[in-house]
Amino acid sequence: MTEMTEASVRAEVRAWLEANWNVDYGLVEWRNILIDSGWGVPTWPTDWYGKGLPAGLAAVVDEEFARIGAVGVAKAGIRRLAAATLLAHGTPAQKQQFLRRSLSGENTWCQLFSEPGSGSDLAGATTKAERKGNRWVINGQKVWTTSAHHADWGLLLARTNVDVPKHQGLSYFIIDMHQPGVDVHPLRQMNGHASFNQVFLTDAEVLPEHLVLDVGRGWAVATTTLMHERREADGVRVWGQASVGVGRIYDEERAENATVMEPYKWYPQRAGRVDLVIERAKAAGVNGDPVVRQEIAKLLTLSKSAEWTARRARAAQMQGRPQGPEGSLGKLASSHVARAAARVHTLISGADAMLSGADGPMNGLIAEILVSVPAGSIAGGTDEIQRNIISERVLEMPKEPRTDNDRPFRDVPKNLVM
Repeated sequence: MTEMTEASVRAEVRAWLEANWNVDYGLVEWRNILIDSGWGVPTWPTDWYGKGLPAGLAAVVDEEFARIGAVGVAKAGIRRLAAATLLAHGTPAQKQQFLRRSLSGENTWCQLFSEPGSGSDLAGATTKAERKGNRWVINGQKVWTTSAHHADWGLLLARTNVDVPKHQGLSYFIIDMHQPGVDVHPLRQMNGHASFNQVFLTDAEVLPEHLVLDVGRGWAVATTTLMHERREADGVRVWGQASVGVGRIYDEERAENATVMEPYKWYPQRAGRVDLVIERAKAAGVNGDPVVRQEIAKLLTLSKSAEWTARRARAAQMQGRPQGPEGSLGKLASSHVARAAARVHTLISGADAMLSGADGPMNGLIAEILVSVPAGSIAGGTDEIQRNIISERVLEMPKEPRTDNDRPFRDVPKNLVM
């Protein structure tokens, strides 16, 4: 590609799709063709399945795919985080082993970060990784792990050194989830779903070549994963939904979503479902109530402001800027919107908002929203964590006083016995 302009990129991807897109392909078969073409992840380097396009031109490619209903590579959920993290920090061998199969959807992933004693304080993780012979041996417990019950591989943050400050003693691994010593137990949520799991690791093993970056550099890698996760939590994009169409490839994509994306089907409710408030006000006959109208106006204003904040993060991404604190701004804004939406739904439906199932408004969907919304202020880093990041990195305020950053982790008080 000699000149990368919007017009030239649009013409090239359109011509390629018209010559290659076929609804009778199998899903993995098509994705491998797409990966080889570079149009699946066009902003990635040409050495790793991309076109090397500026991030600002990615939207042009997306528009051409949407125009004809073409299916893309597997980028939703933890697969996106795994691919982005390994692209940034993985060795050539790790990229060779994992990137293609993640983009094709043949590999599924989970994120083994949070623990019972270290949720918001992620750097306080106590899961141990000890080098024994030609293996790393892992012992500990992880919790709130989405998709662990069907994941092939896990992104694991574990402690390799207790004699240095906590951030310096962490390492980042790729762990085989199908091996002995990895025990997964689903957790039932109050909204009726079971998206999360607790994972017990007992003498589980990791190959030395599955250490990402270097020993003790795990916090840097985890920060990359979290920054990508927070950018995806802003609620502007709707991902993980199967394409609408007739043909073998669409059937296989819907089948994939029925399993891989099953844990995420309640995420729209977690975001508060702002899109339903006007419809609900009309259905409940309160759209003329001045108080209701005022609260809806406040919510829509807040939602639009949050969308603009999120688009700032997108703009930074398009300019090729590294992941930064704007992801925290978007995530914090999205949790505020979700709580405001829950209040408006309650105002509209009254006490009926508490009814689940067929007895409740929209067959219990409103009740599901109310019990799902609190998760948005916790998952991916609590609101308090996001405020700390914003105060320190955006407002340049003094850091919060800490007593555990400069002494060996072994000496830091903790909830679990080391």
